[in-house]
Amino acid sequence: MSGKYVGRHTRPNGRSGLLKLAAAAAAVLLVGAVGVFALKSRPQQLPDSSSQPGTSAQPPVGDVSSSGLDRSTVSSGQPDPAGPAQPPDVSAGGFPESIPYDFSQPAPAREPVEDSYFDDAAFVGDSRTDGLMLYGGIKSGKNLTSNGLSVFKLAEKKALTIDGKKYTLLEALAMEEYGKVYLSLGVNELGYKDEKYFYEKYSEAVDEIRKLQPNAVIYIQNLIPLNEGQIEEYNGNKFELTNERLRVYNDLIRQVAEEKQVVLLDLYTEFVDENDELPREASRDGVHLVKESCQHWLEYLKTHTVDLDTLYPDGPPAVKPAGADISTENGSGQA
Repeated sequence: MSGKYVGRHTRPNGRSGLLKLAAAAAAVLLVGAVGVFALKSRPQQLPDSSSQPGTSAQPPVGDVSSSGLDRSTVSSGQPDPAGPAQPPDVSAGGFPESIPYDFSQPAPAREPVEDSYFDDAAFVGDSRTDGLMLYGGIKSGKNLTSNGLSVFKLAEKKALTIDGKKYTLLEALAMEEYGKVYLSLGVNELGYKDEKYFYEKYSEAVDEIRKLQPNAVIYIQNLIPLNEGQIEEYNGNKFELTNERLRVYNDLIRQVAEEKQVVLLDLYTEFVDENDELPREASRDGVHLVKESCQHWLEYLKTHTVDLDTLYPDGPPAVKPAGADISTENGSGQA
């Protein structure tokens, strides 16, 4: 062997071997220094691939990619000083353009609107809504209510007198232009036990309101629960009003809201107690609300509003005929 054995390695022989070894070490050090300099001088952002053919534009640094990762952390190893990307703010009644409004669900809660929101609102309903207008604290809005009114007679009953002439509530609604229409009917219909007819007439009512007020947000309010014990004490419950039947009607109202694409307001959930009924302190007769409960109703309305553009980015839907037949073989609407 030309080299002297040292363990498992051979020692280079002569000066030429030492020179070669030194040159190799110097080359390694030079490459390492160049790499460190390149890393330090590299800009801390993603390249703009939109200027290169055949590539798609990338979100700016700090955007959340489709994988859910914060690109500022991926590119620089440090969190974005502005914080992670936040979900869109829906507290003001707006929703991202890519997410259509879900008419199958009640309106979500948001920050309360000012009292002036109701300046161009019409309230169509029965004695319950009349109580809201009288005792709830509403300072504006048109009271288009009638005691004992049902959705069955909405287009027929001459319930309002204006300048000495009698009008139906729908005729009165057509006299002015409104930005919002609140509909609350159904409690006077509970004794009729005809779900199919209720559904059809409620659907027709929504269609008529849309024809008369095509640029208004239509809010339909489901039924506030009853206190059956108080009703029994008050009049023996001669009209056979029950929460069981009321919940059936509320499900039909929800169906109408989804099919007709109008805003559903869930007052039932807002007022129901642990016994699935209206608390005794909320009413004196089991049906109509006391002043404090009417004020609570108004607060709910103020925190559950939706903008017209959010509901219909491409314009309100056209009026359609009454919906599908929901009756079953026994004709009762029950499965």
